[in-house]
Amino acid sequence: MVSPEEAVASFEERFGAHDGFRRLHAKGWVYRGTFTATSAAADLTRAAVFNGDQIPVVARFSNGSGDPTDPDYAPDVRGLAVTFSSGPGAFDIVAQSAPRFPVRSLDRMVELVQAGEPSLPGLARMAKFAAKDPGVVIPSLGANLKALRPPTSYAEQRYFAVHAFAWVNAAGERHYVRYRWEPEAGVHFLSPKEAKKLGRDYLHDEFDRRLKSGPVRFTLKVQIAADDDRTDDPTSQWPSSRQVIDAGTLELTAVETERETGGDILVFDPTRVVDGIELSDDPVLKVRSHVYSESVHRRTGFPRPADLDG
Repeated sequence: MVSPEEAVASFEERFGAHDGFRRLHAKGWVYRGTFTATSAAADLTRAAVFNGDQIPVVARFSNGSGDPTDPDYAPDVRGLAVTFSSGPGAFDIVAQSAPRFPVRSLDRMVELVQAGEPSLPGLARMAKFAAKDPGVVIPSLGANLKALRPPTSYAEQRYFAVHAFAWVNAAGERHYVRYRWEPEAGVHFLSPKEAKKLGRDYLHDEFDRRLKSGPVRFTLKVQIAADDDRTDDPTSQWPSSRQVIDAGTLELTAVETERETGGDILVFDPTRVVDGIELSDDPVLKVRSHVYSESVHRRTGFPRPADLDG
């Protein structure tokens, strides 16, 4: 079994070790805004972030590569990570543009990253990777391929949080859910040639220009599982017939200039939840916090939690 330390080392082997940058989703930009939940969300969870108040947020758009010098027009998964400040604690949603998660373990995640190298050896590794679990990997890679195209904007991209969480309401009723962000501006892509003409940092430049014209909004869509849906497997797909609610509106209004400066460490961790939201038994979800801790240690020198305990 691969340890978090070994996993992060493998990401460095694939993309290089870049001081001060995350080991995956290295290239990104941070913004601030608010989130306001709907009454439909408040019926399903007692979490303070969904009580209908306007909650301050910090959000980060990113490209999936571990190399911060990769251009925005390169084929890549895009990310939207949001941390919500809700009184006594923070709550995070970490989402990606790829709708399907193709692995069930950290070991397989490492294999996937290594197999993604655009080279002949990489193609051979990808074929070997897919052959181990073709019933999951091949449909996932096929569904995700479209998401690797260059988007017109970070604001015109759909983002999926692939893990399940349990929402618990005031009556103690529990429902398992998954999240996705739906852009107000719709979903649009460019051809590789069109994107390359816009420059290496066109996504960042476009988003900053867009903000000057007004807020950028996303709707948080929440899909509710049925009793027989798998909640411990991020590769499983719940039927499209399952109920989906509009849980609230994310409104981004400005560049965040205070975070990730002067030694500030900003971590988006999907295992950071608050009362009314619980983790599922998804093993990939539960190991992510340990991987992030190792990544933070390597990019900042900040001690791991185990180092602090010792």
